Amino acid sequence: MSRTSGRTDEGRGRLGSVLSGLAVALGCVLFLGGFAWGAVVYQPYTVPTESMVPTIKVGDRILAERIDGNDVKRGDVIVFKQKSWGDMLIVKRVVAVGGDTVACCTNGKLTVNDKKIDEPYLPKGQAAETNRIPTVEVPEGRLFLLGDERTGSLDSTAHLTEAFNGTVSRAAVKGRVDAVAWPMKGMLKRPTGFETVGGISTPGPLRLILTAVVAGAVLVLGGAAYGPVAGRLGRRRGQRRTEPVGVG
Repeated sequence: MSRTSGRTDEGRGRLGSVLSGLAVALGCVLFLGGFAWGAVVYQPYTVPTESMVPTIKVGDRILAERIDGNDVKRGDVIVFKQKSWGDMLIVKRVVAVGGDTVACCTNGKLTVNDKKIDEPYLPKGQAAETNRIPTVEVPEGRLFLLGDERTGSLDSTAHLTEAFNGTVSRAAVKGRVDAVAWPMKGMLKRPTGFETVGGISTPGPLRLILTAVVAGAVLVLGGAAYGPVAGRLGRRRGQRRTEPVGVG
């Protein structure tokens, strides 16, 4: 083997080692940073009831983005805690916000501000509400909530005779559900039916967080694998160069 060839291989080896180290370092930052970011932004919960079927089933593990109650919009699925509702964590869907007028049903559909709302998340064949909802004006700073499984959901309709017409304060909100983590069903579908009465929320940064974690894992594994792979390839090249050349 010539000196020039040896120096070239040595230079390539050093460069490869440097790049491998950088890949591992960057991968660790992305991987650990992604997990840390997710822990700060999201809170996991386990759903104990059927009131949000089929969107969320009993025992599903959900990820709720920690947000201010003032950021909640129509169509959001939220986690909240209201003393008058039992002082426990509950998951429901926001169908109307402060200043809205909500009622059911007109031609089988929920209405918000006299506009019919398409609700594709309801169980197939189920009406928007099994019991008629009288016209309710939602007080400012409060939310009117329904379960997706309307037949058995103890939601705002079960508290209509209470103060504030069964609505919940925005201050009671603990988070907005972005995804079902287990079993892995992915991100919740956007409630586009509410676009007719105003804007809907945009998804949280969960996809970006997952991308960072996956990219970090790939970089760490790829960088760590470089050394053994490069060493094996180097040995093969060395063997080929030292093999005697036959004379014909």
